[in-house]
Amino acid sequence: MAASYAGDGRHTGSYYAASANPSPERPALSGEHDTEICVVGAGYSGLSTALHLAEKGHKVTMLEGARVGWGASGRNGGQIVNGLNASLTTIEKRYGRDTATFVASLVQEGGDIIRERVARYDIRCDLKQGNIFTAITGAHMRELEARQKLWQGYGIDNQQMLDKTQLRAHVGSDFYAGGLLDRSGGHIHPLNLALGEAEAVERNGGTIHEMSPVVSVDTQAARSVVKTERGTIRCDRLVLCGNAYLGHVVPELAPRVMPVSTQIMATEPLSDDLAAELLPKDECVEDVRYILDYYRLSADKRMLFGGGTVYGGTDPRDIKAKLKRNMDKVFPQLKSARIDYAWSGNFALSFSRVPQMGRIGSNTYFAHGYSGHGVTGSHTFGRILAEAIHGDAARFDVFAALPWIPFPGGRTFRVPYSVMGSWYYGLRDRLGI
Repeated sequence: MAASYAGDGRHTGSYYAASANPSPERPALSGEHDTEICVVGAGYSGLSTALHLAEKGHKVTMLEGARVGWGASGRNGGQIVNGLNASLTTIEKRYGRDTATFVASLVQEGGDIIRERVARYDIRCDLKQGNIFTAITGAHMRELEARQKLWQGYGIDNQQMLDKTQLRAHVGSDFYAGGLLDRSGGHIHPLNLALGEAEAVERNGGTIHEMSPVVSVDTQAARSVVKTERGTIRCDRLVLCGNAYLGHVVPELAPRVMPVSTQIMATEPLSDDLAAELLPKDECVEDVRYILDYYRLSADKRMLFGGGTVYGGTDPRDIKAKLKRNMDKVFPQLKSARIDYAWSGNFALSFSRVPQMGRIGSNTYFAHGYSGHGVTGSHTFGRILAEAIHGDAARFDVFAALPWIPFPGGRTFRVPYSVMGSWYYGLRDRLGI
């Protein structure tokens, strides 16, 4: 992780940064320090881990290379979507029924953790209820019907199929064939959630150092040693939550995930009537294509519309042009709407689309690779990491035992391989198969 990976460390020019709650600038790490637990990365994974541990009375110090929530946690679509990127069907086929049952038992946990944190610490992050998966083709509708039936088979029964007419009461568009409503989903202002969780960590005795990119980590020492440009921390337990922005600091983790960028834009504030026409129930929406669209309304009634992927984590030349074409297909009513903000950010993709959790040596833990489902997954994994460090490794051991699958072609060819894969699945979406 080079010191310049985040530029000057300020948040990207997003709508979220422009509407963020006040937050203090925390001092960079300087000098020699000692702590019980050091958490690298002040995004959702790190914040969730640190907060659970701090609440249990542990001494926690966090290191963030830029500002709290600078990465995906402060830039994402803000959607509370239950489940992993890999479906329960895929998990059952790959790892067995017992593992799939275990995963099913926690796919809604992240959303519950978010709601509990918002209520306990009075975090102002515009929390709203409900998310919808939309289908464009008949094949998509059959996919959603199978998903509902599968989840019901695991005891999850809070989803409702919507035909084209029923969907119209939720999404003011004729673009879709129908959808699936998940009442336990929802959406939030993601950066304000991260800022509120950081404040909660500090209220529970934790310390956060911003502008402290890690330059080296010694995971083999009796007590792990973490070095930044101006300081050093020695700790009993080290937790690595850098995800897509950890870079090459820990060689063992670098080949496990690939950074992928996704883009979002925000319109001007819409009139009350137009906002109610587009999303009458103020739920968040994503379609089920491989390269999907996702969108929702902000608290001030902007349409936040995202989608697209760039493998390798680079930014497209013209985010607005890339996204507006898709938005106009879904909502022709917005063709003349002004676009006030457009931004990009990276998430970490694992080849299996299943998040990874594990241990390096005896006292270094990590979690990463949420593959676009990090809002909920990171909060769940943070709790599981904290459980393991506190002494209960039962859930941690299940995930740690899952084999990780390397990208074909290694680091050199993983981007072209993934691009070919996305082209293939995108073609299937366009053909409706």
